[in-house]
Amino acid sequence: MRSPQPKGSVLEQREIAKLEAYLQKTFRSPSIRVKPRPKKDDSAEVYVGDEFIGILFRDDEDDELSYQFQMAILEYDLA
Repeated sequence: MRSPQPKGSVLEQREIAKLEAYLQKTFRSPSIRVKPRPKKDDSAEVYVGDEFIGILFRDDEDDELSYQFQMAILEYDLA
C-alpha cells in the first residue's frame, strides 16, 4: 500500500508538457521528452531520443513551487 502524498505534490500531465517545452527550448533540442514515471507521481523521467538522462522532481515546500532536474554522468560517458 502506498503512503499518501502531501496535497499538491503530484506532477500533473499539463506540468509535464510545460516542462518538456521548457527543456526543449532551453537546450534547443526538440528530441527531449518528459514522461511520467511508472510508480511515482511526484516526478518524471527525462529522455533525449530513446536515451534516459535524468529525473525531474516537483517541489512545493513552503508554498513555493519549483522543479529540480537530477542527472547522473558516468565516468565512461566522458571518454
